[in-house]
Amino acid sequence: MTAALNKNKVLVALSGGVDSAAAAVLLSQAGMEVCAVFICLQQQREGRPSERSCCSPQDAADAAAVAARLGIDFQTLDGSEEMSQIKDAFVRAYVEGRTPNPCIVCYRRIKFGKLFELADELGAYYIATGHYADIRQADGVWSLRRAKAADKDQSYVLFDIPRSRLARIRFPLGRVESKHQTRAIVKDAGLVVHDKTDSQEICFVPNNDYRQFLAGRADRSLQPGPILDQAGNVLGTHTGYGQFTIGQRRGIRIAAAEPLYVLGIDPERCSITVGPREALACRGLMAAQANWLADVPGSFRCHIQIRYKNRGTPGTVCRIAPDRFEVLFEVPVDAVTPGQAAVLYDGDAVLGGGWIERAYPAV
Repeated sequence: MTAALNKNKVLVALSGGVDSAAAAVLLSQAGMEVCAVFICLQQQREGRPSERSCCSPQDAADAAAVAARLGIDFQTLDGSEEMSQIKDAFVRAYVEGRTPNPCIVCYRRIKFGKLFELADELGAYYIATGHYADIRQADGVWSLRRAKAADKDQSYVLFDIPRSRLARIRFPLGRVESKHQTRAIVKDAGLVVHDKTDSQEICFVPNNDYRQFLAGRADRSLQPGPILDQAGNVLGTHTGYGQFTIGQRRGIRIAAAEPLYVLGIDPERCSITVGPREALACRGLMAAQANWLADVPGSFRCHIQIRYKNRGTPGTVCRIAPDRFEVLFEVPVDAVTPGQAAVLYDGDAVLGGGWIERAYPAV
């Protein structure tokens, strides 16, 4: 049976890194009753993660040490089954010629889905993480917003959190000024992780070696195939379309008068199409599996962000179904990539977002 929820109690997800440690420190300093959990996303037989990835045994040990130092209850939670499903979807996307973003799926299904289940069991009303984003309330309405530290903002990858959950989420780092301030918070608390290196890769793709990860899982995407120009002429041969994404230049290895970029991926023919940079321009996109975090009309103007480190481009959004929308940009945008997220902003507030199904070329 679910315990009565205590609004002074918060379950914080400790990753073993600096940011989540700072979140735990700030919550403790605010007088909250803090308990902590480390989510194990990989079983040990799956191989040893690289030092720069998250979820390693060292991360688990660091998370436990942070909790012990702060004097807060700590436990681990198994998320490996859910992560296995996310990996399978990641592989399918590459086979289908899309470029997935598994971190967004992980946040919805594991780092928030399972966190809420455990919080309910523990009687904690709130959950918290070390993400750089903010949640605010105005006139009884909760909204997800960009972090104050603009260069660290992670609101883009959090768009898929269910709207009904916002009132119970806390992002203590949403209003810190910088990563330097975050590290200072952790150092002042006497935590040895204050100078730990940030993870820089997908946790289940060690060293960012996508080819190695896909080998044996998505061999079709690693088969040689033709490199085509926009007219369909064969320019050369690649060593696997799974190594490419829209807008990529590296790895094409075709001598040409001007740089060539990946314009399209055809998994049926195992081909990629390349062309000049100007051919990357797109006038719009179609997105599906929309998640709405605000009440919006059928058609509205906003800023549309199509990749992580980007501040968005103005355009018009038309809702064509409850879970689908179309975007028309004010000015063309390069490299709109199927499989990535299109997230919609009104100022610093996230209105919602969806998964890009297809792009509309500008020419």
